[in-house]
Amino acid sequence: MNAATAPVVPSSPHVMNTYGRLPIAMSHGRGCRVWDVNGKEYLDALAGIAVNTLGHGHSKLVTALQDQVAKLIHCCNYYHVPGQEELARMLVERSGMSNVFFCSSGLEANEAALKLARKYGHDKGIERPEIVVYDKAFHGRSIATLSATGNPKVQEGFGPLVEGFIRVPANDIEAVKQATEGNLNVVAVFFETIQGEGGINPMRAEYLRQLRALCDERGWLMMIDEVQCGMGRTGKWFAHQWAGIVPDVMPLAKGLGSGVPIGAVVAGPKAAHIFQPGNHGTTFGGNPLAMRAGAETIRIMEQEKLLDNATRVGNFLRGRLERALAGKPGVKDVRGQGLMIGIELAHPCGVITQRAADAGLLLSVTADSVIRLVPPLIMTEEEANQVAELLLPIIDTFLAEQA
Repeated sequence: MNAATAPVVPSSPHVMNTYGRLPIAMSHGRGCRVWDVNGKEYLDALAGIAVNTLGHGHSKLVTALQDQVAKLIHCCNYYHVPGQEELARMLVERSGMSNVFFCSSGLEANEAALKLARKYGHDKGIERPEIVVYDKAFHGRSIATLSATGNPKVQEGFGPLVEGFIRVPANDIEAVKQATEGNLNVVAVFFETIQGEGGINPMRAEYLRQLRALCDERGWLMMIDEVQCGMGRTGKWFAHQWAGIVPDVMPLAKGLGSGVPIGAVVAGPKAAHIFQPGNHGTTFGGNPLAMRAGAETIRIMEQEKLLDNATRVGNFLRGRLERALAGKPGVKDVRGQGLMIGIELAHPCGVITQRAADAGLLLSVTADSVIRLVPPLIMTEEEANQVAELLLPIIDTFLAEQA
């Protein structure tokens, strides 16, 4: 092979070394497929980690974003931004909540939620507000969201962490009651409906209803982090809607903009008027480009019935995996909802990320031993079957090596 045809070996020597990257650099995508700079094709079952809702190069989204870029990309929040009101209205209508603050990422949305909870407490005369959070949770990597996160591995080296968090296990209402017994400083409960980074761990519907009742009884804010599991991924706009509840605070990001950086905090009546001018802000949040991306994403999702598709294709893929892996030694569980699926193995399986990529399949391993599948919501049953056909032999080989 001469130099002209030698494959490109990606490297980033001037970029800070914060990611354990695979030796791949992407060039372009179409639908649920992407191609790297060497022309290799991949089936995308990761979607930028639950971000590329509409897949890659969706013609309607591309046209809308090109139109917006030619008009106005950024406008500061000194002025009204019409796109903010349009997208806020769409989110309020679909959530049954009251109003929205826009930012640029899930971390920022979760940080804003924590500030809301603290100010809610201070407004009630509570000097040192405390927030209930959960084992295995992941809310971000700022110092405050890291402190709320339930993963000692990602917290290591960044102490002292922020105080004011009470940690409990998931799906145990008695644990919440015991951990907060007699504590008048508690102001909120903060959790993911389905923990993403923690291993695709769902909160049970009955537990969510119990927690909603407890928050109402004690005057706490119910704050649900829907950054990864929201925006149609489970087959409803927001994963908590399967339990028939409405939160007081709901951070969003990831799939809301189909790849354009965006974050949002949706607030219900109890939290809608906590922030006043000067309490919180952002430079890039709510800019016209991000707002157009969010509004167009929702419109296209409805036009193409992608919530129904997430349910149908997700059930197909999960069923296919469950049948193939049932009773197999080394497979602990196949779980999830819609197009958010986790396969938990009995051994750390990080090597599967590279092996899958070698086979032309993009996915991730989270919580050391959980294979995570969060493909674009446009995925078809045929593509889902291809995911299974590529992945199952890789799992079989890996498990045989552990025997």
